[in-house]
Amino acid sequence: MRVDLLTREYPPHVYGGAGVHVAELSAVLRRSVDVRVRCFDGPREDAPPGVTGYAVPDGLAGVDATLRTLGVDLAMADDVAGADLLHSHTWYANMAGHLGGLLHGIPHLLSAHSLEPLRPWKAEQLGGGYALSSWAERTAYEGAAGVVAVSAGMREDILRVYPQVDPARVHVVHNGIDLAGWQRPTGPDAEAADAVVRGLGIDPDRPAVVFVGRITRQKGLPYFLRAAERLPADVQVVLCAGAPDTAELAAEVEGLVAGLAERRQGVVWIAKMLPRDELVAVLASATVFVCPSVYEPLGIVNLEAMAVGLPVVGTATGGIPEVVDDGATGVLVPIDQAQDGTGTPLDPDRFVADLADALTRVAGDPERAAEMGAAARRRVEEHFAWDAIAERTLEVYRAVLGEPAPG
Repeated sequence: MRVDLLTREYPPHVYGGAGVHVAELSAVLRRSVDVRVRCFDGPREDAPPGVTGYAVPDGLAGVDATLRTLGVDLAMADDVAGADLLHSHTWYANMAGHLGGLLHGIPHLLSAHSLEPLRPWKAEQLGGGYALSSWAERTAYEGAAGVVAVSAGMREDILRVYPQVDPARVHVVHNGIDLAGWQRPTGPDAEAADAVVRGLGIDPDRPAVVFVGRITRQKGLPYFLRAAERLPADVQVVLCAGAPDTAELAAEVEGLVAGLAERRQGVVWIAKMLPRDELVAVLASATVFVCPSVYEPLGIVNLEAMAVGLPVVGTATGGIPEVVDDGATGVLVPIDQAQDGTGTPLDPDRFVADLADALTRVAGDPERAAEMGAAARRRVEEHFAWDAIAERTLEVYRAVLGEPAPG
């Protein structure tokens, strides 16, 4: 079986969970099938065999970003001849799968990492391009031979947002985690990690709450920064946050961080994307991980933190409750949300207060936090290892192609 994975992100150009997912999935699938990866951002050096990077076609450099995306999709669609199955990821590559499938008569499966109608704030970022990205996504979903939802919550969203999609074609396959790459450093590695975090301005001997994510509306960072005002004075606030969607959102976050830093010590903002070993060091130095998202189909960052042995305090929305075992591997913070696609808390003050309370309870009890962190590691080992995720993905491939399961 030859499967062409179509994606915007692939190493070294990875900025979100979808890129991590494709990199890890392609690596483990290569043990079982012929995998070709087609990605954006031009040719890759030192990439595994079968990886093709596409640059924006000549003549499109100055046009709208969404049109540039569709230009890359057209080049991908032309090149997928000979594949048995096309598997696209995010709206950026969904149209490549849709058009390539039509052109060459190949079944197209897509993975749903997020949904454009549930991220209406992107209109701030893309303007009219958001209407185009929404059209591309809807067209691909309604024409796909199958859809992979990264959580049961995501499956419900898909069927609600795109009622034309046959529920029988929507399969749940969770994201996975590289257990070897995400684990708490020990021995000499722990000493090196200690030096890394101190160099970043973090005191590993003090309790800390850490946030990792892009500065986008769905991640809920402003709510966390308001909640951080209520944390005990000895708790550090560590932000690994960058790549703001808009200048307005960047200014809002900058103002909140500056105000927080004026009123408390131990506010550390790391705006650059850290290499994995440094991010593992930061996670390992913390007491608790926070995921204040108002929209989160699953949340790979939660899996990464749990694999390093951190409890997660996260919003009870989307796929987060399928990852975080409330009271055992972390705490779920309740939220009543607007149903207009924004996910905005109906009572933001209550949400901020509940978030602050949960973080205070976990960060204030290091022994209990460590117990929950150990349980979190066990949970990802048992439920989110890539071998199991890859086997489930292969089951979906066989179902889409009408092949029988191996005997």
